[in-house]
Amino acid sequence: MTRWYGPAMYQISARGPRTAIETAWDTLAWSDPSPAGAVDAKEDTRLTWRLDAYAETLEDAEASAAIIREAAPELNPVIEALEDRDWVTLSLEGLPPVRAGRFIVAGSHALTQTSPGKVGILIEAGPAFGTGHHGTTLGCLLGYEHVLKSGAPRSVLDVGTGSGVLAIAAVKTGALRAIGTEIDAQSVAVANENAAKNNVADAFKTYHTRGATNQTIQSAAPYDLIFANILARPLTRLAPKLVPLMARRGHIILSGLLTRQEPLVRAAYAGRGLSLVKRIRKDGWSTLVFRRN
Repeated sequence: MTRWYGPAMYQISARGPRTAIETAWDTLAWSDPSPAGAVDAKEDTRLTWRLDAYAETLEDAEASAAIIREAAPELNPVIEALEDRDWVTLSLEGLPPVRAGRFIVAGSHALTQTSPGKVGILIEAGPAFGTGHHGTTLGCLLGYEHVLKSGAPRSVLDVGTGSGVLAIAAVKTGALRAIGTEIDAQSVAVANENAAKNNVADAFKTYHTRGATNQTIQSAAPYDLIFANILARPLTRLAPKLVPLMARRGHIILSGLLTRQEPLVRAAYAGRGLSLVKRIRKDGWSTLVFRRN
């Protein structure tokens, strides 16, 4: 999953076998602190995968390349200087609408082209994660389609909301209240702006906080649905805090994990009175839907 924290000036790229790319991605993304502001891994050809990382200084770019080489010696990362521009926005401009079940996620330039009867979600190009094009966001929307078969949730918590696309989808399909959390202040502003643009600001608000210990989050529990589209290790650490916030027969949708990380996350949640009811795999990423027994 790509995470953006600002415009990048240097791109670090490497190509190789999937296992090597995933190992390098996992190591670089989890370095504390990571010299890279964003890290992405995706399939490049039928036989190779590609890793792209972005850093604001040459020193950070070289440090990122060193971490990649140490984690996966068979990779040969290449550093390229980029013009100082908003590469996030530029890369997203003109992207086609994303269709996930009843939902269509698009910018204003494309949302008018959506099909009748679909739920349109307006998400403009920008630095907050969650345009629907990534396998994790798409998986969450498809997982939510499964949840809707049991009825629309009344209250929703979206941990690591990014652009707010998932919470907005929930409100547009019947949720009375949705709360988003973000550790990135810029994403908080973007999510709240998107709530206003989609005319759901009265029901959806995002807070700048980490985890689920915020008093507002605690006081609004229990939640009929919890989204947590973050990363595998935080998902496992948050299990004892998120599960008690779930309503009886409530659902939790987890994503941000590679398919090989499924056993780790499943073990953290299945042993807490939850049953796995849906699994979705997209582009090497998994989305797990659990229901409280």
